[in-house]
This record gives sequence, C-alpha cells and structure tokens, in this order.
Amino acid sequence: MYKLINDLVNSVKTYEESGTNAVEDVSSFIDWLKDNVKTGDTITGANWAGKESGRSADSVINTSLVHVYRFARSHARAAITGSSFTTPDEFIYLITLSSMGSMSKTALIRENIHEKPAGVLIINRLIEKGFVEQKSMEGDKRSRIIHITERGRTALKERMTAIRAASANVTEPLSPAEKTKLIELLAKLEDFHHAKNEK
Repeated sequence: MYKLINDLVNSVKTYEESGTNAVEDVSSFIDWLKDNVKTGDTITGANWAGKESGRSADSVINTSLVHVYRFARSHARAAITGSSFTTPDEFIYLITLSSMGSMSKTALIRENIHEKPAGVLIINRLIEKGFVEQKSMEGDKRSRIIHITERGRTALKERMTAIRAASANVTEPLSPAEKTKLIELLAKLEDFHHAKNEK
C-alpha cells in the first residue's frame, strides 16, 4: 500500500495548490478527487511524452490546442470546398451574426478573436458577396451595424450539413459526457482570457 499512500500524499499536495479554496476536510478532498481524477487513472495524473524530462502539463495542453485547431481548420476548409466561401472564417462570422444577432463591426471582430485588420478584410469580403450589409447607427453615422442578409442565410443553410459533419469529425472519439466536460473546461479558459483581454 506504499504506492497508494504516496499517491494520496501527492494528491493532497495538488489539492492544496489547486486554488479551489482547499480545506482540511476529508469530505471536501473526496469531492475534489471525484472531479479531478478519472476512474482508472492513477491519482498522480496522466502521463505524457516528455513528462519525465520536465515537460509541463501547460506545454502539452497548449501544443494539443494548436494541433486540434489545425485539424479543425482542415476539416472546415474541406467542408466549404466548392462553395461561395473563401475561408472558414467567413462562415464563422455568418454563424456569429445568425446566432447572436446584428452587432457592430468591432464587436463582431472581437467576438471572433481577430486582430482588427484581419477582421475588417473578412467583413469586406462578406459585404462584397452580399452575405452581410452594414448600416449606420441612429444618432451616430460613424458607427456601423453589421446585419446578415437573406443571401447570407441561404449560403449558411446550403453548407450547414457539411460544416456540422466537419465539427463532428473533430470531436468524433469523445463520448457525450466527455464533450460536456470539455465544453466546461474550454469555456473556463475562454472566460478567463476574455476577461483578461477586456482589461
């Protein structure tokens, strides 16, 4: 049982450093274990390439996020082949407008985490294709609101099945429960970085 005891000591240390307001209470520790240790995993956590030589979990997560992003882009590019869309970003901007409603050019660019010059280029292409239109705000002629057009909605609808299939390809090996957990974790990361960028 020495390995188990060692694993428990390491887990207590991780719990203490987790920033979750750890308290010296067995029940709270068990609850934390349930949320942070999968069935079948060792208490000390998962292993990854380079861990023994000092590669951190942060490094592995960052690399994996970049790799998954590239796979997702590849699937998205395949889904818009032969369509009126030049890049997956154009499709994503339309989805944003369709699901969240009309918004200012700045808000649309910020929502999609782009630098302003890149975002303006995407919006201009969508305007040229007739997928969106911009109108001046009442009382402020300098501010423009971006609206999705019927032509834009039609273009979205025509490619939605292919885009949904591309999205499913990215998350294919995950169970529904794993997808839910991943959504929670990614939302936590996004909320943190959104708040940080707002400052």
